[in-house]
Amino acid sequence: MNLSSQLTQTAAQYQSKPAYYFEGQTATYGELEGAVTQFAAGLKELGLKKGDHAALILGNSPYFVISLYGAMRAGVTIIPINPIYTPDEIGYILNNGDVKAVITLDVLIPLFEKMNGALPKIEHIIVCDTPLSKEKASADISQLSVYPKMKSFTNILGLGAEGGEFPELQDDDTAIILYTSGTTGKPKGAMLTHKNLYSNAIDVGQYLKMSKDDRVIAALPMFHVFCLTVSLNAPLMTGASLLIVPKFSPAEIFRLSKEYEATVFAGVPTMYNFLLQYPDGNPEDFTSLRLCISGGASMPVALLKGFEQKFKVVISEGYGLSEASPVTCFNPLDSPRKPGSIGKSIVNVENKIVNELGDELPPGEVGELIVRGPNVMAGYYKMPEETDHTIRNGWLYTGDLAKVDDEGYFYIVDRKKDLVIVGGYNVYPREVEEVLYNHPQILEAAVLGVPDPNFGEAVKCFAVLKDKAVTEEELIQYCREHLAKYKVPGSIEFLEELPKNTTGKILRRALKQQVLQN
Repeated sequence: MNLSSQLTQTAAQYQSKPAYYFEGQTATYGELEGAVTQFAAGLKELGLKKGDHAALILGNSPYFVISLYGAMRAGVTIIPINPIYTPDEIGYILNNGDVKAVITLDVLIPLFEKMNGALPKIEHIIVCDTPLSKEKASADISQLSVYPKMKSFTNILGLGAEGGEFPELQDDDTAIILYTSGTTGKPKGAMLTHKNLYSNAIDVGQYLKMSKDDRVIAALPMFHVFCLTVSLNAPLMTGASLLIVPKFSPAEIFRLSKEYEATVFAGVPTMYNFLLQYPDGNPEDFTSLRLCISGGASMPVALLKGFEQKFKVVISEGYGLSEASPVTCFNPLDSPRKPGSIGKSIVNVENKIVNELGDELPPGEVGELIVRGPNVMAGYYKMPEETDHTIRNGWLYTGDLAKVDDEGYFYIVDRKKDLVIVGGYNVYPREVEEVLYNHPQILEAAVLGVPDPNFGEAVKCFAVLKDKAVTEEELIQYCREHLAKYKVPGSIEFLEELPKNTTGKILRRALKQQVLQN
């Protein structure tokens, strides 16, 4: 069984039930199933075959859902990419991921026209209208003959109107490759199989008691694995209805929850903070919610308690990572929730704490969190050494320090070394530093995370200049041109020299102490 075949079964059982709501429009499970089949057949007509790679560069919309499930049905491996990435970031993933086709937004047409020569492997660019630019988009798409690689999403559906036969999907076939920031500065592609994704969606749905009666707010970005499993795949497997949010805003969350009587909301701590601080937030709008889910970063206990006290709804905090599809732990719904804990192992997944030798540690002792289960990735795309380092004897080594108590509740003590989490998004300092080192006036640079009241953490840089001819704002603007918005430093502090140990290694902890002292 896989996500595509399970959707077919769900659609047969709930043919006329709403599968999703989006900006006043509704589609039933029968309609969604039909569109998925048409899109899969359209991709086949284009010449895409099992094992080919296609990238999704889309925001939250029905386009994403149909493209995701249509590609999987056709046996095509999907690579989701954040639409706000810079051309350099997008280009690297497209080339490294051997992408043959791209499904993207009409507003990104100029980007692909400009990058055409740098993307020799791309054969097809399928363009979707954005809701606010349909008139303009129609004009652009009608002239796509000037760039033969481009086709409209609607035309691809038309190509597949007759349906067709699709390849048999095996459990260990790669369904999705998720690119995550690497400590070397280059993203790594985590290969998730059909078994990985299906098992985690089913297990999460079971653990969170999702059913056909749920209406799940999908406000997290769909290209992120948290949303993919918790707010998209798990609900669709159980016959629940999605409330698709194009872009997170507190006003829209309150409106949707009240209008559609939402039952489940999943978000990162930053979202909960914005909802709590929203001056017009009415607790009565959340009376239908039976469950709130938090992940992506550790939630401050004060925020968790403040939200629950105001809105009278329990937040279940969990833990996951891209390499595990992603969920490994959640606070259980049928036993006490422990603030500050990521909860217990979900069904079919094992978590344990080990020392440097791989030996399991007793409760209360801090060590590395490792994971085993049907949700653990097959490996990193074209990176066998990284794969062997991360997966050992069937266990995924997360790099996170944690502990477990006598009742099986896990607690994250510290994150992967140097990792910065901005509003739930991972930022690795080396990636930002590589950009800074390309600036002609930078002699040395070190990046770390500092506390931020809105996003949990913010990126801060310490730099040593070759001369004084560059300002902080000029360097920040330089970063904006080469990095996604959430990776750009919020501040850059200039020093005469960076603290180092006897081997010349920059001491980040000394810089962190300096931040705390200030």
